[in-house]
Amino acid sequence: MLHGRSIDDGIVDRKRFAESVAAIDADVLALQEVDRLQPRSGSLDLTTVAAEAAGAVSHRFVAAVVGTPGETYRPLSFDDDGADEPNYGIGLVSRYPVRSWRTLRLSPSPVPGPIYMVGPAGGRGRPMLLRDEPRVMVVAVLDTPWGDVTVGATHLSFVPGWNLWQLRQVVRVLRTFPAPRMLLGDLNLPAAPAALGSGWRPLGRVPTFPSSAPRVQLDHVLADPRGWGTWPSTADVTTPVVPVSDHRPLVVDLPLNGAPGSAGAAPGHPG
Repeated sequence: MLHGRSIDDGIVDRKRFAESVAAIDADVLALQEVDRLQPRSGSLDLTTVAAEAAGAVSHRFVAAVVGTPGETYRPLSFDDDGADEPNYGIGLVSRYPVRSWRTLRLSPSPVPGPIYMVGPAGGRGRPMLLRDEPRVMVVAVLDTPWGDVTVGATHLSFVPGWNLWQLRQVVRVLRTFPAPRMLLGDLNLPAAPAALGSGWRPLGRVPTFPSSAPRVQLDHVLADPRGWGTWPSTADVTTPVVPVSDHRPLVVDLPLNGAPGSAGAAPGHPG
């Protein structure tokens, strides 16, 4: 989401963000780089704004840090730490009721890693080394017309190797939940390493970053082949242009037992 900011004018506009979510029109939407009560985004609860725009019945924001990334922040010592302070993390929005929620916290890399910062208006940027942040996954067991479906949403480290280690962690945890299972989000991994590292099937393989002219896929919808049953024969995959973020959202329209449903990953930048 890039905390709802447009790379064209650098502004976070609530109406523009809500219209972007409504245009994606996903039944299940994973959000990365989400602000809550941050001055830079007008002190909005952006997950709640997204839920309202999507017509969702269930949603949850999970903070990865208290404070502002790139400035002053601290890890959470427990899930409701810093509830009245600026938070930054991920969100999950669903048009289906949620039977249960779980949070998995992931340690940051002990060493800094390279990140490519997009320039103004999506122009040429520059690589730089940044200290990693704590990461988090939120898991929801959805009550859908096709039975229970487990969805995990996350935003993994940008540090090479460490993100693969985190990916294996989240896959192990997701496999303790009911099948079928899906993982949505910005994994900071190209398509081949994400598929090989997880052992899961990518439901859409298309570049998502940078938004101005996507060249690499960092954002994924992965499905666990265990317990899936009959694989859908087709899936409509799109990366629509929206006026927020420096990634494009990955939208997968997935027919389940003859009835369509969609899962979207609305990512932020690799940090």
